[in-house]
Amino acid sequence: MAKLSEAEIRQHLQDLKGWEYNDGAIETTFEFKNFKEAFTIMTRIAFECEAQNHHPDWSNVYKTLNIRLNTHDAGGVTMKDFELAQRIEEIIESD
Repeated sequence: MAKLSEAEIRQHLQDLKGWEYNDGAIETTFEFKNFKEAFTIMTRIAFECEAQNHHPDWSNVYKTLNIRLNTHDAGGVTMKDFELAQRIEEIIESD
């Protein structure tokens, strides 16, 4: 998968509220009611990541989830990252 230019990344980010391009990756932060809710969503996202064979750099502290996406093999952000980000948004919204 081809690495996107910064202009292409910024164009695609217009469709993802709350996501930003920073230091070679797209990233966002979600805050939930409590740890249990955050962990439940992380588990749902993990299943999607496995299905797509694409895995985020992420961290969780109590009720906060930070997610960074880039495609290591391409050396930057690709459409694969935007596809996963969109799916993550759908998972968050469906909860």
